[in-house]
Amino acid sequence: MRVFVAGGAGALGRRLVPQLVARGHEVTATTRSAGKAGELQALGARPVVADGLDGVVVGRAVAEARPDAVVHQMTAIGTPDMRHFDRWFATTNQLRTTGTRHLLAAAQASGVEKVVVQSYTGWTNIRTGGPVKTEEDPLDPEPAKEQRESMAAIRFVERAVPAAPLTGIVLRYGNFYGPGASESMVEMIRARRMPIVGSGAGVWSFIHLDDAATATVAAVERGEAGVYNIVDDDPAPVSQWLPHLADSVGAKPPMRLPVWLARLAAGEVVVRWMTEGRGSSNEKAKRELDWRPAWTSWRDGFRHGLVDDGAARDARG
Repeated sequence: MRVFVAGGAGALGRRLVPQLVARGHEVTATTRSAGKAGELQALGARPVVADGLDGVVVGRAVAEARPDAVVHQMTAIGTPDMRHFDRWFATTNQLRTTGTRHLLAAAQASGVEKVVVQSYTGWTNIRTGGPVKTEEDPLDPEPAKEQRESMAAIRFVERAVPAAPLTGIVLRYGNFYGPGASESMVEMIRARRMPIVGSGAGVWSFIHLDDAATATVAAVERGEAGVYNIVDDDPAPVSQWLPHLADSVGAKPPMRLPVWLARLAAGEVVVRWMTEGRGSSNEKAKRELDWRPAWTSWRDGFRHGLVDDGAARDARG
């Protein structure tokens, strides 16, 4: 197939492009930075410098690539700022709304058969009921004030893409880890700036970047329209995974903060996520995409999958 990857130089794009090339696909990949074009070429893609928020440029790039499938992996996630979450995700939210509109319009104009778009699962899950949610469960109807714009952008993606007059697939990735995705969190843990809040009962779901890439390849090759959770097999509360991650990177155990102090120090987003979060089930993706994560649990992934590719492959055998 001819595959157009928008955002090929990002943390996930850099894992996805080589997998698509290895499967025999002809890949065109975009980046906003001319300096990263050589990196994309080295990964086996035809690089295109394009701003995903420029509809004319996007339309021209897709038309010239003549792809069978378009994959939207464009984000702009910089230094974490949980207290001002929507401000932190402002450009990413534009890419999820305006950027998605441009790609859908370009895909339809060029007769593209399939579009695969990145979404997210985690703090977006409704915070009532059981600890693990499926794609059938609703999103949180009352997100924190600082996350309302980000939730609106995710809702837009999850409505617009499956409703498009082509095969529209939304992949809700869990919390990424692996080379290129874990560094800021590991740095915070080593500095003891990521405490367990309250009882640490909030449940998180993780996915290694390599497994996110294999799921995306599966969606490109055989996915049907719809929404899929792309997470590992082991949703777990903060009280379990955070001490394990600290131990895995040789850090001291995380401190504990009462809810009232965490709310004062870090804001409502952190408190909700750490104490009320819900995990996500991957059963639909395993069943309908015929996909399995190689890192089935963060327990092994944190021990062996935070490092470079060679060491990670050795750990998996």
